Amino acid sequence: MYRGRFAPSPTGPLHFGSLVAAVGSYLEARTRGGEWLLRMEDLDTPRTMPGAADAILRCLEAFGMGWDGAILYQSTRADAYRDALAQLAAHDMLYPCNCSRREIADSAVQGIDGPVYPGTCRGGLRGNRDARATRVRTQGAFISFRDDLQGEMAQDVEQAVGDFIVARADGLIAYQLAVVVDDAAQGITDVVRGADLLDSTPRQIWLQRLLALPSPRHAHLPVALNAQGEKMSKQTRAAAINYAHPVPALFDALQFLGQDPPAALRCEPLADVWGWAGAHWRLQRVAPARTAQYPG
Repeated sequence: MYRGRFAPSPTGPLHFGSLVAAVGSYLEARTRGGEWLLRMEDLDTPRTMPGAADAILRCLEAFGMGWDGAILYQSTRADAYRDALAQLAAHDMLYPCNCSRREIADSAVQGIDGPVYPGTCRGGLRGNRDARATRVRTQGAFISFRDDLQGEMAQDVEQAVGDFIVARADGLIAYQLAVVVDDAAQGITDVVRGADLLDSTPRQIWLQRLLALPSPRHAHLPVALNAQGEKMSKQTRAAAINYAHPVPALFDALQFLGQDPPAALRCEPLADVWGWAGAHWRLQRVAPARTAQYPG
């Protein structure tokens, strides 16, 4: 059975960019006769906003996007993440690192996600400083996969990213490890999300291989840009979705996703908009681009 998911971080209310990911993943799951699960990625406790998780749930409910099963909260999954770390350690795929960000920046080349970690601590910690993080080894990690929207992708993880962090010294688990463990626990078969996470996918596939976990199919939707050409996000102060009047935002999301809804649909009841969307949704109509301009 097809099983998709939507996995927001409760660091603020949903904005148009996150709504696009929700609508795309929801329609793909429902039109495939599958399940749509909800996961709250609340691992980064310093950035979690009180009340944001409940606000996200209210927004989804107001838009008529019902989810299947219980909501998974990453903040309750510490034991599962520790088990995964233990499994990686048992295969000698982890090592502690005490490099500071400045030290890494001073000795590294730029990669797809900032400075590429040069493997400084692979042979052991330097000096008398405590570890700042735990990293996973990436030697030989050449990953290729087919994205249902973006096409054939390939990445030499060691050259593009380097040995990446899976746990911090303060106990916080990195997103890359948590998402892999949770996708497997929830039985996710298909991941439909924003293309801002496309470059993270090879790291996740590498961890899935190391942990002997299945890799879901992927489709990465274009990321919405604001008028200044910036990614719409909480950091760029994207406006919260007005879920008291969901139809205009849902119409814009369908338009952004290339579904070409008729203009008259903007004035129809929410149930009719969903009825049209369910009958006409085609993932192949979404532009195979990493970014696109917000239509509003």
